[in-house]
Amino acid sequence: MVNKIHKERSLSEVHSSVDINSKSNGFKKIFAFFGPAYLVSVGYMDPGNWATDLAGGSKFGYTLIWVLLMSNIMALLLQSLSARLGIVRGKDLAQANHEAYPKYVNLALYILAEIAIAACDLAEVLGMAIGIQLLTGLSLTWGVTITVFDTILLLFLQRLGIRKMEAFIIGLVIIVGLSFLLEILIAKPNLGEVATGFIPRLPNEEALYIAIGIIGATVMPHNLYLHSALVQTRKIQKTSAGIKEAIKWNFIDSTIALNAAFFVNAAILVLAATVFFKTGRTDVAEIKTAHELLPSFLGTKLAPILFAVALIAAGQSSTVTGTLAGQIVMEGYLQLRINPWVRRLLTRLLAIIPAVLVITIYGEHKVDALLVLSQVILSMQLGFAIIPLIHFVSDKKTMGEFAIKTWVKIFAWAIAALLVYLNIRMVINESYNFFRDSESIFWKAVIIAGAIGFIVLLSYITLHPYFSKLKSRKPVQIHPDVLQLKEIVIPAYNKIAVALDFSVNDEKLIAHAIGQGNNHTEYLLIHVVESVPARFLGQESDDFETRVDKERLEFYAQQLKERNINASSHIGYHYRAKEIVRLVKEEKAEMLVIGAHGHTGLKDFIYGETVNTVRHELKIPVLVVNL
Repeated sequence: MVNKIHKERSLSEVHSSVDINSKSNGFKKIFAFFGPAYLVSVGYMDPGNWATDLAGGSKFGYTLIWVLLMSNIMALLLQSLSARLGIVRGKDLAQANHEAYPKYVNLALYILAEIAIAACDLAEVLGMAIGIQLLTGLSLTWGVTITVFDTILLLFLQRLGIRKMEAFIIGLVIIVGLSFLLEILIAKPNLGEVATGFIPRLPNEEALYIAIGIIGATVMPHNLYLHSALVQTRKIQKTSAGIKEAIKWNFIDSTIALNAAFFVNAAILVLAATVFFKTGRTDVAEIKTAHELLPSFLGTKLAPILFAVALIAAGQSSTVTGTLAGQIVMEGYLQLRINPWVRRLLTRLLAIIPAVLVITIYGEHKVDALLVLSQVILSMQLGFAIIPLIHFVSDKKTMGEFAIKTWVKIFAWAIAALLVYLNIRMVINESYNFFRDSESIFWKAVIIAGAIGFIVLLSYITLHPYFSKLKSRKPVQIHPDVLQLKEIVIPAYNKIAVALDFSVNDEKLIAHAIGQGNNHTEYLLIHVVESVPARFLGQESDDFETRVDKERLEFYAQQLKERNINASSHIGYHYRAKEIVRLVKEEKAEMLVIGAHGHTGLKDFIYGETVNTVRHELKIPVLVVNL
């Protein structure tokens, strides 16, 4: 379930799985590049954005549209830099950090990245729960609990491959986009007034807080990790021309996808401004309230249904990409890999726990405040992802001719400086209010320590490359040095175990086992009885199924003996994988032959994953025969 990895490929199960070179020149080749940015773009329209967009639109009308536009321009530049890193160096951002910074710094960056992913997942959990409640009437607690089961959906998608996963996500994005297009057509905003929102201004401190939340909801740190890995799913020519082509088409892909995300965010803000702010309802900062008021303001029951469907689609699409980002972060920083469904379940539980606690303790009316807070937390993590990224893509030693130009570098650093400044200003304002109103010495000390740690770490990752010249630690080797082959000793197996299930495949399994042996090999025929009595009584069971299974296994052994093949039968009970391992170890078999039925998705939960479990428990060669 948990493995240390010793290879550099990001998202290895889908790495280079889309062969660009096999496509003929023209539309098919261009289309093959498209996809990664759409998986990234869903993070720019997740439920966390809804809360900040609704709050901004209802409280300040069209005033904060310029923040959305600015965030979109920032996102486009930063995501293109992330894609460039993955295409040119063949590393994701987490892997690049792992090589460039010391272990203790990487550990801190890893923890911050995980916090960002948890905050993002919290927004998705709450958003989907609200959507489910709006459509079905279930309580938010039940809605939050139901979101656990999207782990199964993710399992299916990962089995289908990256292109089908991309198609699924694009389908959800289209649902969200069409829903809000219809909402805007119904609301009929004054386009002249909407245009005034592109003039930069911040009316007050509350507008600043929401603006930072919008930026945090739009430019997400985990998306920078994600994009640098997803572009590596395309197998391109590692020539100057091939890399230039990949960079160009990925930039176009990002432009289209992120503009679609901008449309969705702008539509939410404009809808809130038109329907609520313009009618004097400046208190509508909650998704649920907006849903309830839409019918009365727009005069149609279709609007709230579209609103809820889009909310669920946005939340569901974001859960998939959040899990992939978590996998990239863990593998890149810790060189550690766990099963995707376990990773997804852990991430989802970390999001569910605070959501349930807030709902239980403070009530459902605090959910939207929690959504906005999650986006502010995301914004605070941005500097720790952006600054290393700018360093990496600026480094001519590792990027060569593909290092970013001076004007791009200036623009990128200006964005990083602006984000850091806004975050520091927000933290100072919020801390000032807390210190003024609170008498808790403990929490004041925690805030001071956190602020010091924040500044020290940010300063370190900013200045470190200038002192070390980005001298990387020795990268993780893909393969050890090639050695000259010495005398090869071919093993002879004296005992070979064969796991049988009494199907038409038994003959095939036995044949493969005999193919591995010799004239002196003993073949241990194994079968596990899984009847109800066998589960409770084990070796003491004497039901019909147990007796028949013993007779069948002995019949197999007898037939082999008649062919002068040494064979014996061995029965196990109840736990298939556990019993196979036990029997193999007890009989001291030197090899195991086992069949694989190719179960995927839900069938893995129903039938179990015997092969993987057995393979990890045994230290002897295991021959897996595809049936």
